[in-house]
Amino acid sequence: MSWDAKTARRGPVAQDAAQEALTGPPSARPGVGAPLPPPAPDAMSYTYTTDLAAIRAVVYRHATEAGLPEPRAIDLVLAVSEVAANTIRHAKSAGSLKIWYDAEEIVCQIEDDGQISDPLAGQRQPSLDAMGGHGLWIVYQVCDEVEMHSGEAGTTFRLHMKLAGRRAR
Repeated sequence: MSWDAKTARRGPVAQDAAQEALTGPPSARPGVGAPLPPPAPDAMSYTYTTDLAAIRAVVYRHATEAGLPEPRAIDLVLAVSEVAANTIRHAKSAGSLKIWYDAEEIVCQIEDDGQISDPLAGQRQPSLDAMGGHGLWIVYQVCDEVEMHSGEAGTTFRLHMKLAGRRAR
């Protein structure tokens, strides 16, 4: 079984919409069956197994080079680090990070061979005493757009942040 989940810009998912997405037929769910388009041809690529410090440094460097203000660059570093930490914790493979940007946005794509069974993972605020789920929820709060595709071949996250009028690379 394969599914996609996408969120609009920041903000919680309404409970009715969340329930409908979980109970409706897969064909009625937005984005189902539509794989993500390939990354930009000039995307920087990095493979990781355990070194989150290196991932953070690479993301920060590209975010500031792209023109994100420092607070937003730090948000992107946090978001990518949370998703990459899930690869290290849950997947049985190395993770892959790709980063690209143009005049409008910077995009970080994180892939691994793990699977996520909840199509709304990260889109519902976890309770304060929940043992997990906070990391993905934070990702959805700090990014302008989050795309997630998970299926038998693995999981892909795309984290988008808008730039304030920069030139394309």
